[in-house]
Amino acid sequence: MKKFLYILGTRPEAIKLAPLIKGMEREPEHFQSSILITGQHRDMLDTVLNFFGITPDDDLNVMKPGQDLFYLTAELIRLTGAYLRRKVFDGLIVQGDTTTAFAGALAGYYNKIPVIHIEAGLRSFDKLAPFPEEMNRIVVDQLSDYLFAPTPRAVANLKASGITKNVWMVGNTVIDALLKSVEIVETKYHASMEEKFSFLDIRKKTILITGHRRESFGEPFREICRAIRAIADARPDVQMIYPVHLNPNVQKPVYEILDGHPRIRLLPPLDYPEFIWLMKRSFFILTDSGGVQEEAPSLGKPVLVMRDVTERTEGIEAGTARLVGTGCASIMKNVMELLTAENVYHKMAGAKNPYGDGAASQKILDILKTA
Repeated sequence: MKKFLYILGTRPEAIKLAPLIKGMEREPEHFQSSILITGQHRDMLDTVLNFFGITPDDDLNVMKPGQDLFYLTAELIRLTGAYLRRKVFDGLIVQGDTTTAFAGALAGYYNKIPVIHIEAGLRSFDKLAPFPEEMNRIVVDQLSDYLFAPTPRAVANLKASGITKNVWMVGNTVIDALLKSVEIVETKYHASMEEKFSFLDIRKKTILITGHRRESFGEPFREICRAIRAIADARPDVQMIYPVHLNPNVQKPVYEILDGHPRIRLLPPLDYPEFIWLMKRSFFILTDSGGVQEEAPSLGKPVLVMRDVTERTEGIEAGTARLVGTGCASIMKNVMELLTAENVYHKMAGAKNPYGDGAASQKILDILKTA
């Protein structure tokens, strides 16, 4: 039996690692796993863990009001390193490109524990976008002993950076999580969701919006908000739903520019099942999220990506997503095209998701049994 430690701190990490964690629980003859949460995103993390029925073993509880990257990174490395010196594990599992993943991988390396990177090989080739995630993922890949890449492009990126040993292409575990979660939401949560979102007008096209990227703070975010308001002004047949990230750099421009518009509903951050329910009922999604770029195509929802570059280029090439930048004019142009050009909309909605079919987690587990 092999003993693994999962280190996670944000909602996307929890979502993408949940299928692996639950898979290990189903195979106790092969795996023993422990879960260390850092609390990097306290409120949004806990609801996901509850939804998937995951109970952490330990909690670093690192979050404090107004924390910056210097504090967060230093504390995570210090506390995770101290934790690992008290324990014995055969491997340490991190996911993606968060500060938690970076600090966990570095602490594992310092303690000479094999590091396993889920979602390896993503690259935007711009170290400032996304910031600091692009550099996080590059460093985590270099520190890792086992690398599970979601796509052939990600494998090629690893090879180009000199990483060829212990690399597997398995798909993205977020699709595993999504497909299972949709089933749960539609069977167990449907009535409560209908009540919670009773304000939705079924006669209108719903545009679901998310935005939180650090590199867009300031004027780019204000441009995004101006575009959203201009679209709502121009299209009375549209309703826009925006769960607003808790970061003050997001909250301030969003509420200054968008609050009070009759066709824009600003909401607090949503639980994972709530967001899935809204994704399914949206016409398309306007976002800067990496995870949404992966998830939405499995639900047949086009994605307009409010970024200048993306590390998830496979979706752009497959036609499931389109880069529209952060400029007001570009966002408006692309939104209006999806609202009016049926052929463009159906082509994007019908494109095949390049990020997998829901079998990634089992592939990883089968490899870890013998690795």
